[in-house]
Amino acid sequence: MFDEMFPILTTPDLARSLRFYRDLLGATVDYQFPPAGEPGYVGLRLGQSHLGIGQQDSPGDLTNDRITLWIYTDDCDEGLSRLRAGGVPVLQEPVDQPWGERMATVTDPDGNRVIIASRATSG
Repeated sequence: MFDEMFPILTTPDLARSLRFYRDLLGATVDYQFPPAGEPGYVGLRLGQSHLGIGQQDSPGDLTNDRITLWIYTDDCDEGLSRLRAGGVPVLQEPVDQPWGERMATVTDPDGNRVIIASRATSG
């Protein structure tokens, strides 16, 4: 049911983070949203690893939000139902996103955000 997981860092300075991860470590940007202009989110690939970096929305508030885990599943709603049945706290119900994926947000036992998402369907 769940088939891929990667971390997402939150930063107040996305350009600074890109200089570190892309320019110094050699990661390549394989996704950017929005696709044109200044990104609010980038996906980086380094070997077989994937890292997301998102622009911090509200300065100064990074409590349990510096690192989020993104987990893909074949069915976001079904995955969320399974987690809810297991007593996992739900922060956001499934919502279709502008980039085509469907996502919900839960917390792990330590209060870290975990995004459960279905990939965009083509067609």
